[in-house]
Amino acid sequence: MDSTHHYLLAQVATMYYEREMTQSEIGKKLDLSRVKVYRLLKEAKAAGVVQIRISWPIERQTQLEQALKQLAGLKEVLVLKTDATNGSPLLPRLGQLGAQYLEQILQDGMTLAICMGSSTYEVINAVSPDLQAHVRVAQATGSIPLALHELDSSAIARQLAQKLGGEVLYLSSPLIADSVEAAAVLRNQTDIKRTLAAAAQADVALLGIGNLDPSKSRFVQGGFITSEKLADLMRDGAVGDMAGQIFTKSGEPYPGPYNQQVIGLSIDDLCRIPKVIAVAAGPQKAAAVLGALRTCALKVLVTDDQTARAVLSLNGA
Repeated sequence: MDSTHHYLLAQVATMYYEREMTQSEIGKKLDLSRVKVYRLLKEAKAAGVVQIRISWPIERQTQLEQALKQLAGLKEVLVLKTDATNGSPLLPRLGQLGAQYLEQILQDGMTLAICMGSSTYEVINAVSPDLQAHVRVAQATGSIPLALHELDSSAIARQLAQKLGGEVLYLSSPLIADSVEAAAVLRNQTDIKRTLAAAAQADVALLGIGNLDPSKSRFVQGGFITSEKLADLMRDGAVGDMAGQIFTKSGEPYPGPYNQQVIGLSIDDLCRIPKVIAVAAGPQKAAAVLGALRTCALKVLVTDDQTARAVLSLNGA
């Protein structure tokens, strides 16, 4: 972004958010249409020129935290106490809880590997812009189409690097290659190889847990796999994914070529990272979360009380 356009975004945002001018008033002042002002405000948020942080009250369920710790041998579990009757959105609150933990552990000089997803997006969105921990951010999975741009790992990595005041290492690759052979070629490209190496050597990794729901899967939305094929994988024992890597209920990588086509960190790579933080919300993800806990990857889980109870119940079934 050139400085002139950046200035315009900041100017419009200041008039709207700080001076509380209407979009019509801004348009008249700057000789812009109201539609143009609206688009500039939207762009300012997407580019990180405007960062809105809403602080929700955060309470934790310590008994559920201890139960999940004992179940999975995790270093840390953070379980958000929810109130189903208050109507407050779950993911932003869970993102705030994850952001508080992330802010506590990040130190200057660290490398943070970041994966795509709505949960990681909410964590990054909740991180304080004043943190400035000078952390290097490495994109740990390839990119998805622009239709899902705000949840893409490259967009999330850029947003976080801006907040932390550190450099960002992009993974200039699609999330999934057309074949295992094509994936091997991509991984051997100099820039891609460098970013993957940095992500694999990260001090901390932040990721979500997907439950492979064909109606909501980013794999389907991104055009990487059909809903019918994804349903076939689930019938064959797949329960969830982390960093694009599909795993079974026993925590083993799903067999076959699919995972080898993913451009990103493998589950084995994640196992070697000292602190892998997974954020997952909703009891519909219980089977995926339980499978993820059975891998060697997770060290920290951030979830809500309903999901925690569902996971514990499923483990005892």
